[in-house]
Amino acid sequence: MARRRHLRLVTGTEGISDQVSSAQVKYGDLADRRLASILAAEDTAESYGLGPYARSTCQVHRCWLHQCIAEPVHVSAVTGHRWCLECECPVDVDIDEVGAVRLRCSRCGGQPDTTANREVLLACRTSLSAMHAGTRAELYEIPEE
Repeated sequence: MARRRHLRLVTGTEGISDQVSSAQVKYGDLADRRLASILAAEDTAESYGLGPYARSTCQVHRCWLHQCIAEPVHVSAVTGHRWCLECECPVDVDIDEVGAVRLRCSRCGGQPDTTANREVLLACRTSLSAMHAGTRAELYEIPEE
């Protein structure tokens, strides 16, 4: 199955019914209802082919992706996400809440520039933007092809 890299932003009440009820069931205990709604919407989008590093949330840690991307579970030597190919070791992630995201290898000090690591950078920046986007829930929908 081909992976989709992008979702279409849905605002207002358009397309909310399925995602919100799913969020209430799976993420009902989360205080941040925007986060819960977007987690549920991205879970649904992933079942339709959205790549895991195109998400702005983390279903494992149930938070915004930039808040947990430094955890070891987000390192993949196989796909190259948070991985330095030259040193064959995990890459450190430096994030500040104003939007600066950097990847740095703790061995060579380099900033590994691979497709997978660029996906990590983009996902973290998207997550930061989504978290600071406002108070109204904005859900994602799978675009028609």
